[in-house]
Amino acid sequence: MAASFIPTTVHKRDEFSETISGHLDDAPDVKLVLRKLDGVPVWAKPIAGFLARKETRALRVVTGIKGTPDLIRADQTGILRSWSEGMPLNLSKPDTPQFYADAKRILREMRRRNVTHNDLAKPQNWLMDPDGNAQVIDFQLASVHRRRGKLFRIMGYEDLRHLVKQKRRYAPHLLTPTEHRMLAQKSLPTRIWMATGKKLYNAITRGIFNWSDGEGSGNRIATDGPAITAKLMAHPDVTGVTLSPFALPAKGTGIYAFVETTLDATQTRALVSETQVELIQPVTTLPNRDVLELIAMNRLDELEQLLTNAPHLRDTVAPIVAKRLNLTDRRLANV
Repeated sequence: MAASFIPTTVHKRDEFSETISGHLDDAPDVKLVLRKLDGVPVWAKPIAGFLARKETRALRVVTGIKGTPDLIRADQTGILRSWSEGMPLNLSKPDTPQFYADAKRILREMRRRNVTHNDLAKPQNWLMDPDGNAQVIDFQLASVHRRRGKLFRIMGYEDLRHLVKQKRRYAPHLLTPTEHRMLAQKSLPTRIWMATGKKLYNAITRGIFNWSDGEGSGNRIATDGPAITAKLMAHPDVTGVTLSPFALPAKGTGIYAFVETTLDATQTRALVSETQVELIQPVTTLPNRDVLELIAMNRLDELEQLLTNAPHLRDTVAPIVAKRLNLTDRRLANV
C-alpha cells in the first residue's frame, strides 16, 4: 500500500489545481509537493487533465536531472514530486555567472532527453537554490518530443532565449555578444505567437479567468484592489497598504491586506467587513511586496533564504511573521 501524503501548507490555488507541500506519512523529514487535482471543478477537468498528463510525462523523463523535480507518483489525487529548494528569480535576482551556467546545464540535459519546458519566461519557474545554483519547476506546459525535428529545435531555442531574457533582467553585465543577438532575434513561430496566439491567451486568462499576474492568483486584487486600497488609505491612521493573494483553507483565493498603521489588531479587524478582504494585518513598517507575498502565502522557507541573503530586513520582517494571520500550515499540520 502506497504511503499517504500528509499536507502541511497550501501555497497556491487556481481553477486547474492546488499546490500543497507536505510529506509522506513514513518519511516526515522529506519535503514533497502535491499538485492536487481531485478538487478541480467539473468544467475545468478536461483542461486540468490535459495539463496533468503533460506534466506527468515530462517529469518522468526529467527525473534524475539535477535541478529539476523528481516524480514520486501520479494518480487520481494528483501529481506528487520532490520539493525544489530555492527562491524565484524575482526575489533572488541572481547576478553571478554560476547561476546562469548551471541553468544552461539544466537546459542541455533536458534537450538530451528531448524535453522542452515552454514556460521559462516566468521568473517564478526558475529558482536559485541556497548554493547559488539553478532549479526549474512547473512542467505543466512542457513537451516530450519523439524526434529532434524543427519544432524541437525551435522550442529548445526559445527555452534558452527566455533564460537569456532573465539574465538581461538580473545580470545584464554578464550578457555575451551571442546572447545580445539572441535577444534581438525571435524565432518566426514566436513572432506569430506574439501577434496571434498570445493575444487570445491574454484574452482568456485576463478576460474569462481574470488572471493578472501570470500565476493565476491575482484576480481579485486586479479588479477590487484599487477600491480596497483607497478605502483603507482613507482611514486617518493608515499610512500604507499592500495586498497579496493567498489560498483560503478550504477553497478559493482570498486577499490578505498588510496595513501600515498605529491601529492594533482588534481595531483593524473591524475594517474587514468594510473592505471585503479576508485578512488585515497591522504592521509598523511595510517591507517590499515580494517579501509580504511570501508571508501571506506561507512560503516561509523561501522567506528565510531571502533573509539570510538580506539580513538587514530581518528586524522589520520578524514581527510581521510572528503575527501572521494565514495559519493554514499550522491547521493542516495540526501543530
